[in-house]
Amino acid sequence: MFKFIANLIGMKGPSIGELLNDGACIIDVRTPQEYNAAHGEESRNVPLDSIQTKISSLRKEKRPIITCCVSGMRSGRAVKILKKAGIEAHNGGSWQSVEKARSSKSE
Repeated sequence: MFKFIANLIGMKGPSIGELLNDGACIIDVRTPQEYNAAHGEESRNVPLDSIQTKISSLRKEKRPIITCCVSGMRSGRAVKILKKAGIEAHNGGSWQSVEKARSSKSE
C-alpha cells in the first residue's frame, strides 16, 4: 500500500539517504512562517507558491533536489514543477523524515 501511495505522490527512485549521500540539496516548500517555526538543519526555504520564480537558481545547483513540507503533498507538487523544468527532483515527504535521513547519514 505504501508503495502505491509513494508512487502516486512522486516518491520513487533512489532513497532519500542515497540522494543525501550523493550531495542532494534539500528544499523545504512550506511557508516562511512554517519554516521559521521548525526546519531541517541543511534545508533551504523556497515556498511552493514561489518555486516557479526560482527555477533558474535551482537549476544552477547542478545536483539532485529533495523537496519536503509537512506531509509530502506540497513537496510532490514542487517535484512536478521542477521535473517539468528539467531539474532532477525527488519528493522527500515530511521535513522530519528528510531530517531523520540526513541525521542517519552523518552517524
